[in-house]
Amino acid sequence: MPSDSNQKDGAKPKSAVFLRRLVVSVVLWALVVGGLFSGNALLSDSVFFIIMVLLTGAGLWEFYDLVRRRGLVCFKALGIAGGILLISGTFLYLHQKSDGIPQPALANDFECSFLIVFVLGLCVRQFLSRSNPDGLLAISTTLFGLMYVAWLLNFIQKINFFPEVEGVYYVFYFILVTKLSDSGAQVIGTLFGRHKMIPRVSPSKTWEGFGGAMLFGTVSSVVFAWLVDGRLAGMNLTHSIILGILLSAAAVLGDLIESLFKREAGVKDSGRLFPEIGGILDLLDSLLFNAPLMYLYLRYILTG
Repeated sequence: MPSDSNQKDGAKPKSAVFLRRLVVSVVLWALVVGGLFSGNALLSDSVFFIIMVLLTGAGLWEFYDLVRRRGLVCFKALGIAGGILLISGTFLYLHQKSDGIPQPALANDFECSFLIVFVLGLCVRQFLSRSNPDGLLAISTTLFGLMYVAWLLNFIQKINFFPEVEGVYYVFYFILVTKLSDSGAQVIGTLFGRHKMIPRVSPSKTWEGFGGAMLFGTVSSVVFAWLVDGRLAGMNLTHSIILGILLSAAAVLGDLIESLFKREAGVKDSGRLFPEIGGILDLLDSLLFNAPLMYLYLRYILTG
C-alpha cells in the first residue's frame, strides 16, 4: 500500500503520483504473473523460485538496513544467507512428490529444523564476535528479520504448491485482492480522507482510506472468484466475501507495521529500487501478513 504520500512526494499532485505508482505496480506484477502462467511447468517453477529468492534477499537487505539506521545491531550477512537458504530448502522439499502429489509435511519439517539450527547459528556467531557487546540485541533483530521477511514470504510457496489444488490461482488471487485493496485505500483516502487512523505511525492513512481498502478488496475478491469459477478449490460467494474482508484488513495492518519500522528508522521508503514506490519492503508490506492468512484459510477452511 502506498504510504505517507504527503511526506514522500512534496508538491507533486497526488493524482499524478498515484498513477505513476499504479503503472509501476501493474508492470511489475504483470511480469510475475506472466511467468507463473507461462504454461510451461519448468519455466513457471524456475521463474517462481527466482522471484522468491530475489524478493527474500532484497527484502532482508532493506530490513537489516532499517535496523542499522535505527542505531541497532544485527548479523546482516548471516540473516540474508539464512533467508535465502530457508526459501531454497522449502522450494526443494515442496518439489519432492509421492505418486505425483507434493508432500508439504517434508517442507514443514525442514522449516522447523532450519529455524532451530539458525537460532543456534546466531549464538555461535555471537561467540565468535570480538567487537559486538550487544549479543542479545543482534540475535533478536537478525532472527526477527528472518521471520518477518523470509518466513512470512515462505507461505507463498506453500500456497503455490498446495496439494490437489491449482495453487498458482490462489497466489494470483490473494496478490490481486491485496493490491487492489491498496489501490482502494489510496484512491478513497486521497479523495475523501479526513479522519486519521494512527497519525503517529502514518500521518497520511485515514479511516476513509481503510473503508476504500475494504470495499475494493472485497469487490475484487468476489469478482475474481466468479470469473475463475472452478479454478479456486472450495471457493464460493460466502468465502470470497469473508476472504475479501480479511485480506483487506490484514493488508492495511501489514502496511502500518512497515510504516512503524520506517518511522523509527527515520526514513520515508525502505529503499529506492522502484520509482514512485520505494523498495522491496514497500512493495511487499501488505502481502507479508496476507500470505500466511491465505494459506491457513486454504488449508483449514477451503480444503479442510
